[in-house]
Amino acid sequence: MSKSTRNKNARSADVRKNARKNALTERETPWGAIAFFTVVAVVAVVAVGYAFLQSRPSSADGAASIPGLVTKDGLGRDHTQGAVKYATDPPMGGDHDPVWQNCDGRVYDAPLRNENAVHSLEHGAVWITYRPGLAAAEVNALKAKVGNTDYTLMSPYPSLTSPIVLSAWGRQLKIDKASDPRVDKFLKAFVKGPQTPEPGAPCDGSKDTP
Repeated sequence: MSKSTRNKNARSADVRKNARKNALTERETPWGAIAFFTVVAVVAVVAVGYAFLQSRPSSADGAASIPGLVTKDGLGRDHTQGAVKYATDPPMGGDHDPVWQNCDGRVYDAPLRNENAVHSLEHGAVWITYRPGLAAAEVNALKAKVGNTDYTLMSPYPSLTSPIVLSAWGRQLKIDKASDPRVDKFLKAFVKGPQTPEPGAPCDGSKDTP
């Protein structure tokens, strides 16, 4: 056998050997499983991202997702022991008393002093007020929400023009029924919400009577 023939046969043997090696490697590597789990992972990431986007308010503080919401920015924050003339009734922020009204899920049976309640709003509380004479079922439904939500307080408010008013710092909503789905949206958006000057500041250990 000539030398060239032997070299040719050797190269053919190497080609067959490499082909067998590549085929074995392809059999040992579970490409199908890898592709499947890659697709599952991508779908999961997309789903989680979509859920997160869906769960966020449609604006920075949820304002666009709550029809009827009134907003007011640039409110004063000075402390004063005197009476304050507020632009809205009930107020949704402004100068206030140095002592805050306890707001750790508190239900008061008598009207509160505005200046103390506004200090609670500055700390991130939502103040639910209702017109005296509101049906007992409505009052009880509101009490249940307040009792289950920290950084809230509730009281009657004789001069209300609507049956129920929800107030946070710089945000306010007037509603007719405690069952209005906007109540939960308001609480979710504005309890220690992004518009709050001092979110998470104490809501207890202070004034505990009307």
